[in-house]
Amino acid sequence: MTFTTYSKIASGVALALVLGACNPNTVPEITGSVQQQTTGSATVAPVQQTAMDQFISELISKMSIEEKVGQLNLLSSDWDKTGPTLSADYQQQIKAGKVGAVFNAYTANFTRELQKVAVEQTRLGIPLLFGYDVIHGHRTIFPISLGEAASWDLGSVKASARVAATEASAEGLHWTFAPMVDISRDPRWGRISEGSGEDVFLATELAKARVHGFQGDDLKATNTVLACAKHYAAYGQAQAGRDYHSTDMSERELWETYLPPFKATVEAGVGSFMTAFNDLNGVPATANHYLIKDILKHRWGFDGFVVTDYTSINELVPHGLAEDLSHAGQLALNAGVDMDMQGAVYSKHLPELLAQGKVSEAQLDQAVRRILEMKYKLGLFEDPYRYSDEQRQADQIYKAEHLAAARDGARKSFVLLKNENKVLPLSAKQSIALIGPLADSKADMIGSWSAAGDRITKPVTLREALVERLGPDSPIHYAKGAGYEFTDTDQSGFAEAIAAAKKADVIILAMGEKWDMTGEAASRVELDFPGTQDALMKELKKLGKPMVLVLMSGRPMTINWANDNLDSILHTWYAGTQGGHAIADVLYGDYNPAGKLPVTFPRHVGQIPIYYNMKNTGRPYEPEGPEQKYRSRYLDSPNQPLYPFGFGLSYTSFTYSAVTLSSTQLQPAEEITASVTLTNTGDRAGEEVVQLYIQDKTASVTRPVRELKGFQKVMLDKGESKTVQFSIKATDLAFYNLDMAYVAEAGEFNLFIGTDSTTSNQATFQLTNTVQLQSAMVRP
Repeated sequence: MTFTTYSKIASGVALALVLGACNPNTVPEITGSVQQQTTGSATVAPVQQTAMDQFISELISKMSIEEKVGQLNLLSSDWDKTGPTLSADYQQQIKAGKVGAVFNAYTANFTRELQKVAVEQTRLGIPLLFGYDVIHGHRTIFPISLGEAASWDLGSVKASARVAATEASAEGLHWTFAPMVDISRDPRWGRISEGSGEDVFLATELAKARVHGFQGDDLKATNTVLACAKHYAAYGQAQAGRDYHSTDMSERELWETYLPPFKATVEAGVGSFMTAFNDLNGVPATANHYLIKDILKHRWGFDGFVVTDYTSINELVPHGLAEDLSHAGQLALNAGVDMDMQGAVYSKHLPELLAQGKVSEAQLDQAVRRILEMKYKLGLFEDPYRYSDEQRQADQIYKAEHLAAARDGARKSFVLLKNENKVLPLSAKQSIALIGPLADSKADMIGSWSAAGDRITKPVTLREALVERLGPDSPIHYAKGAGYEFTDTDQSGFAEAIAAAKKADVIILAMGEKWDMTGEAASRVELDFPGTQDALMKELKKLGKPMVLVLMSGRPMTINWANDNLDSILHTWYAGTQGGHAIADVLYGDYNPAGKLPVTFPRHVGQIPIYYNMKNTGRPYEPEGPEQKYRSRYLDSPNQPLYPFGFGLSYTSFTYSAVTLSSTQLQPAEEITASVTLTNTGDRAGEEVVQLYIQDKTASVTRPVRELKGFQKVMLDKGESKTVQFSIKATDLAFYNLDMAYVAEAGEFNLFIGTDSTTSNQATFQLTNTVQLQSAMVRP
């Protein structure tokens, strides 16, 4: 079935577009037939025009202004609501040829129904692009993205995106609004749950894994979806941790911290970008020519299309940049924004802006081309219904291997934060009291941005998993104890919880945040346990029994009392559809936890922003040093976090040998090898994430105290040792100098290899000569 079958003009005559019309297979690729041209004395190489280029050029030449503008219009269906507005007439607009893409519409039947309108009832029959927020799973839900980052397992994260793409594409979706690659160092910001945490290196590696997982090796394969890098750029640094708030930073901070994950997605072939809500250096991202045209499209050579976030062109008006919506549309198109999400600004105002000469038809054509190219690459012009396959949908949704992958991905994401006296793993012989508002809550297992995931019947709760594991007659004493809404001070459930705990050998507390307390529009000024959970824990502590906290949240929390008073703490984030089984697997030792924190946990909100790779000061605090009054410190708290970046325990133990280097002199064109011997000194097999950090001791601008530059996840049997090696090149040492040239400066470097970002296991080497990798940037 080809697109030609459905292409019609208004009179109903098949639209052949002269050369076979919209069937791209009829256009041969032009390779050597173009003659060389000369301009003066210079010879210009022939343009190599592909079948796609010629096909799209022919199609654009047949389009009216209204049809072109329609391709730039992305509207939401009424199946789901992910923002403040809906378009009640979206189906009528599709029929009128005024819509190029639809989001929040899925299932094979519904997407086929809408696609049929676009293909069979419009003049040119251009297929729709269907998008959705498939963030950490589609139907089968994996751990939230921050949880997946805690696995430090690139293969697992890629597999998660692959399953999500398989299920989403089986339900008619072509495009996901993921991955979110924003760096965030402020856990007050709710959307920290949607990203990969605070570190550039880790986030960059995970961003590439997710793009490859979503898009696969060939976008024309029907089990792939177009990925979207978001939110471009620096959204994760919203001031005061408040969503949608302003962002302000130096050029160096932008280029060294916030842009690298985005650049990595371009190099990985990502098909689309989404602009951020925030302003950057006084210009909202959706009108930021420097971000979109100069950096993304020109310097990085991005050849996909740029879509706004929800109504963010409209929001240029309250930002104070645009006088009205017409002006907002002008600013956005001139900045390089190709598609308008839900705002309808382009559809209403671009024709008049063209007539007034405030935007050009060449700009419009370029935006249309970028969008049509992605539809072409997805194979939609060959068969617009290829993703709307009911049988494939039935075969792929909640497939057994998808559920198994979700269970394994969840186990890998868990971080053991404390385990005194080896209270974990539990024994099946122990009677347990399961207490807490999250112990038997299905909705809270899958967290925010859980796409089409069923949060009513499909998620396995911890209580259900324990009953299945231990049997219906098992000694599980359950009580919710604290109110589910987390907003009241009602302690009426305490008595039941205490009674249940008195009958048990071990108390398991399932506590944290309700699922919708993190995610978009869910910022908090306090990060303590909400409601009466802290008070309940303190009452249960009086019983003198072992207590295990299963912590569920989408962000770091301030859990000082729990850390000081409970025996074990296992952070499980929001673990997904199979979360209950995964937690039980770890609690009972079927799986040895190996997760490491992708973000620092503060002791107090007053320490925020707090992150491991800060810069030093002229008066650094040295706890063991002499008089420290006039040092960078707090009067009422240690500087150190509660748990550092990269931290995570295991049921076994590991020791590291001293670091050895193949050479202490690094030549610019060569590399040196850093090695450690890792030994499992415990009584069971386990995995360890071996982490490499480097510190530039002296540079032309101040540098972080250390930076992650590599990691390896290593499995060892008990008693087994393995040599772990890292290669270091000059490019690993590069940064933007005082002139904003990208260089690796000659000098001395400290290299650390260990279990987390606080390791003192180090060696020292020198880079012998300065290497300039990129000349100084000149900002337009």
